[in-house]
Amino acid sequence: MKNTDRMRNLSIALFLIASIIGVTAKSSAQNIPIINLKQLETRLSNGADTTYVVNFWATWCGPCVKELPYFEAVEEAYSKQKIRVLLITLDFSENIDSKVVPFVANKELKSDVMLLDESNPNKWIPQVSQEWSGAIPATLFVNTQKKTRHFHEGSFKEGDLELKLQELGLL
Repeated sequence: MKNTDRMRNLSIALFLIASIIGVTAKSSAQNIPIINLKQLETRLSNGADTTYVVNFWATWCGPCVKELPYFEAVEEAYSKQKIRVLLITLDFSENIDSKVVPFVANKELKSDVMLLDESNPNKWIPQVSQEWSGAIPATLFVNTQKKTRHFHEGSFKEGDLELKLQELGLL
């Protein structure tokens, strides 16, 4: 076999390997849907016996980013129970591909991530909670079967999220 044939075969093999790795990397990236508040509320109301821990955050919010590992720990620790963490980013929808998707991949977030696309915060924020000033991070705890809807504005420290779930009778 000539050197040029070997080089061509090697190039083809490397191309195929790179293609397979690229497809695998893309398929493992999380799909991040863009939703509105009505879609979020529908999801929360459809899981009658599921406790939802809904964290409102943004990639540019330092305290939000700092507490994300606590939400990930709850998602992992209680994955066999009916507790689901929903990470609702408030980043602009036009930044989903340039900022949100790379951020989620870099942080290796396993919880469901969605981007909330609502234009009038003065309308939708009070629908989430009358107690919410609009500051983030903010967390909503919902279990329709237990008739629980509790809002928490501000960040959590390590361990506090699980304590809050216990306090609310959701663990």
